Amino acid sequence: MIERIVQSGERSPRIRIRPVELKHFDREAKIIIDILNDAWSDNWGFVPITEAEIAHTGKKLRPLVREDLIMIAELEGRPVAFMMTLPDANEPIKAIGGKLFPFGWLKMLLWLRKPKVRTMRVPLMGVLKEFQSSRLASQLAFMMIEYIRRGAIVRYGTTRGEIGWILEDNQGMVAIAEAIDSKVNKEYSIYEKAI
Repeated sequence: MIERIVQSGERSPRIRIRPVELKHFDREAKIIIDILNDAWSDNWGFVPITEAEIAHTGKKLRPLVREDLIMIAELEGRPVAFMMTLPDANEPIKAIGGKLFPFGWLKMLLWLRKPKVRTMRVPLMGVLKEFQSSRLASQLAFMMIEYIRRGAIVRYGTTRGEIGWILEDNQGMVAIAEAIDSKVNKEYSIYEKAI
């Protein structure tokens, strides 16, 4: 079923899934911020992300960022969705016992140049609100997941993917996670108390 959805999207001249271009980092970051702030605005506890926060985070994550692991979906040339995937840096950190000295730093630098990891992590994904309840939103999500999956297997030796937090009332993402046979490995409960 998912394969048919992806193939249908690939045939559509209106849809384009493209990797980010790191040489245009500021432009791409702004696209992602705009989509993220719109897409997540109704989520519990959401606070809009600023350009300064993205610039700071982008600088810290830059060694992990790979162009082929972050996709932007465009509809008739307009960016409407994105998916960010990162190699799981916990794997090489575990391999060096969590110690950078005396030679762990060298192993980490070599790994960062050409990461090979079993697990990829998806910390962020978003679709503009105006499309969230449509079939198009699911189609774009499946297409981005599939494009990143294909590349991760071939280029990084990946065998497993981990999707970040999904709120239980985010029916669209819950449905997508179920469709790709995801398994829940942790559940978090949030409690509120006036002080």
